[in-house]
Amino acid sequence: MQTIIEVKNLTHVYTDSENKEIKALDGINSEIRQGEFVAVIGANGSGKSTLARHFNALQRPSEGVCLIEGMDTTVEENLWDIRQHVGMVFQNPDNQIVTDKVWHELAFGLENLGVPKETIRRRVGEMASYFGIQDWFRKNTDELSGGQKQLLNLAAVMVMQPKILILDEPTSQLDPIAASDFIATLQKLNRELGLTVLLVEHRLEEVFPAADKVLLMDKGSVLLYESPRNIGKRLGTTIYKDHPMLLGLPSAVRIFNSLGIEDECPVTVKEGRNFLERHFVPSDKLQPEYGYTHSENIAVELKNVWFRYEKDLPDVLRGVSMRIYKGEFYCILGGNGTGKTTALNVISGLNKAYRGKVIIDGRQIKEYKGNLLYRNKLALLPQNPQTVFLKDSVKEDFVEILQALDVSKNEREKSIVSVSEKTGIAHLLDKHPYDLSGGEQQKCALAKILLLRPEILLLDEPTKGLDAGSKQNLKNILYGLKSDGITILTVTHDVEFAAENADRCALFFDGEILSADIPSKFFAENNFYTTAANRMARQLWPFAVTCGQVVKCCLENGEKEK
Repeated sequence: MQTIIEVKNLTHVYTDSENKEIKALDGINSEIRQGEFVAVIGANGSGKSTLARHFNALQRPSEGVCLIEGMDTTVEENLWDIRQHVGMVFQNPDNQIVTDKVWHELAFGLENLGVPKETIRRRVGEMASYFGIQDWFRKNTDELSGGQKQLLNLAAVMVMQPKILILDEPTSQLDPIAASDFIATLQKLNRELGLTVLLVEHRLEEVFPAADKVLLMDKGSVLLYESPRNIGKRLGTTIYKDHPMLLGLPSAVRIFNSLGIEDECPVTVKEGRNFLERHFVPSDKLQPEYGYTHSENIAVELKNVWFRYEKDLPDVLRGVSMRIYKGEFYCILGGNGTGKTTALNVISGLNKAYRGKVIIDGRQIKEYKGNLLYRNKLALLPQNPQTVFLKDSVKEDFVEILQALDVSKNEREKSIVSVSEKTGIAHLLDKHPYDLSGGEQQKCALAKILLLRPEILLLDEPTKGLDAGSKQNLKNILYGLKSDGITILTVTHDVEFAAENADRCALFFDGEILSADIPSKFFAENNFYTTAANRMARQLWPFAVTCGQVVKCCLENGEKEK
């Protein structure tokens, strides 16, 4: 296979809002061959997105060379051809959609190129058929679910017939089933069209085994560039024992590395299951955590709550009833568009139910006048962290919210220092919020919300855009809040995060809560809304739902006799 992308001593330096020079990429030398599927992984701020943007000339090298099919991205005359050959799909599907109709979105790029109408109709029809878009071809784009919007973005790029497809965390806002389907579509494009795919991603359960190679970024450099199996095994060796990406590897790899058994490193659920069954025997030692007891006091209660956005639109919430107890960590899971975020907005008072009762700490929400609900009572971290920021620096935003709470100047500084140390963002305080990566914005947004000192904390997709190390830090922060008696209600697509941290989990479907239970029972009884660890281990230990529980079962039961 011939080389289609090549970088030589690629260095990228940018200037932040304080005119300080920051080296995002540092002397990278690498190449990608035609038809390869390459996963680009690494911690937040390691340079993944910056590297991806060089591959379609959205950014240019400060030093070195980036060649796309032999064309230098620094040569102005090459840009038209490069962008004709390279398609890009971004993290937020709403930011990439530019028209109001699905069919027009598919045709938009070809229209701008002056492609004849008959050719446009044929190519759009072919692409809509390939991606199964026929049923919603004439819909408004704002009526689509998150998964449909991202599929539309992909189809709109593919109708341009690129040779290279670059995707920057395209599954970050998708539920587990939609994310799995999206990755499967990328594999199909790679396999059937010979398309070169370069995927920047944090969620690696499906991505890792799909890739031909994995490129591991670390502080602006390439640390490893090998097959997924080799990357998994090498990161498990002593030399990399403290690397932050260890926690982000697929469950099969993490379990394998934790056990130290001489064997081939598994990368899929199927290989992980075979590995466990080769070396271990079934046991019923691990049982559901029936010992969990909640407080008698109710922090949030919904009684037969109904909500729709407009009078003539369908109901989004359909008779929702739920109880969340004081000091509880409660996670809601479910597909895109099922009503999870709407439920949070109703609980927080942003939306008003037209039927039913919303009760916060024993009082109906309508009894909280003015801003009383938000003064040390309840706070919401929205899905898009950018909506939290209004000022030119993170610190200015923090100061503003503390002023609104009438906190004295001396106490303000103490509060900012405390929350910054707790969330690990002290080095970001003087930066403009929009200069931060998605993961950094998420952490700063959480810090701002924590300055409100709420008794009830609502989180909408708090792990979106976070690497594994940052998730661990978030876990520690939330555990600290929980130990202080704070009630935490989280909407998330991250089943592993929910399994490891929640007291109870619930499934949201068709506008209502279908079930709520402790994680070991909730995930053990699901087939799709469950963890990769449980899929691997359920034949041996049905109630093991986290990697830690699977490893514990392995160590307690011991290896099979040879």
